[in-house]
Amino acid sequence: MSTQARRPDVPQPPARRPEKPASAPAGATDRTPPRPATPPRPAVPPAVPPARPPAGGGAPAPERPALRTFPAFPAPRPAGQPRPRDRRHTGAVDLTPRPGAGAPFAPAPRGPEHDQATTRLRPVPRSPRRTAAAAVCLVLGLGLVAGGAAGTWLTGDPAGAPDGFTAGAALWHEAPVDRLFPPTVNGKKAGPGGADRTWTRIALAPDSGCAKALDPLLASVLEPAGCTRLLRATYTDATRSEVVTVGLLFTRAGQQAMTDLRTRFRTEKLDRRRDLMPRPYAAKGTAAEGFGDAQRASWSLTVLDDLPAVVYAVSGFADGREVAEPQPAAAATADGATTAPAQAGLGHTALAHTERAAARLRALAHPDTEER
Repeated sequence: MSTQARRPDVPQPPARRPEKPASAPAGATDRTPPRPATPPRPAVPPAVPPARPPAGGGAPAPERPALRTFPAFPAPRPAGQPRPRDRRHTGAVDLTPRPGAGAPFAPAPRGPEHDQATTRLRPVPRSPRRTAAAAVCLVLGLGLVAGGAAGTWLTGDPAGAPDGFTAGAALWHEAPVDRLFPPTVNGKKAGPGGADRTWTRIALAPDSGCAKALDPLLASVLEPAGCTRLLRATYTDATRSEVVTVGLLFTRAGQQAMTDLRTRFRTEKLDRRRDLMPRPYAAKGTAAEGFGDAQRASWSLTVLDDLPAVVYAVSGFADGREVAEPQPAAAATADGATTAPAQAGLGHTALAHTERAAARLRALAHPDTEER
């Protein structure tokens, strides 16, 4: 008997059952669970060939993404053609109400509580007092409009004219006489060589028309502007050796007509023509008693375009001497003038009074204008 230890018995692994052949009989039993079916692999899109580099050797063009296609909309169904039964493939939507169903998009019925909360607008009853007040306002408005139109027609001012221009048309009867023709006029540096001058008023002419106060030819030139009133005053200097008549002619023309008249005088130089020289005002018992047409030595005339007025001044000697060659103020005040009116300073006198008279009118019509 052997004394060596005996190794324990190791169980043998079970024998692997052979696979059932494909041609196994139908009645053969196989307890092996079936393997799950392998899903088919998705189709792999064909590989897009890489973009070829441009011929110049630059960077390759970016790849364009594949365009996604959408199903085309169905063509409109001709009239009279029956509606297709299967709407899943046509894309049509049937909005025909079905029996027992409400109309599509129909609003929900309102309950009685909604009707009670709704505010109803009731007509306001007419009041006799309101009707009468509206009629009175209408009559007053029409009266104001008619009054404004009548005033515009009477004064001859166009619509939209400045207030100062309209106010200037009434200065002849609204402005004080001492404002239009001050008793004393101071002319600083108004004489020859910049000398100061002073003139005193010695006569006032009553307001009149233009028929007898102007030369007929000058009146015909100013006729398009019309003549409302003509105001005149005569002054003398401190030495009582010269006299000057200042005239303010108020017209009926509008602003555009005055602008046209002013342009004509400047273009044609009508203010320098001797046959258009204004006439003086000679008052008896004064230093200007002998101041007539033959004694006129110099003159100045200005047509205003911001006021309906024409301003002029005509000067002469106080001793009544006649002047054979009167000279306009623009020529008598020029450098180197040697005529008698120029040497006596009569051109400076006429020009100074014209400028100061125009400045006074502007100051009266436009309060913001500084008077000289």
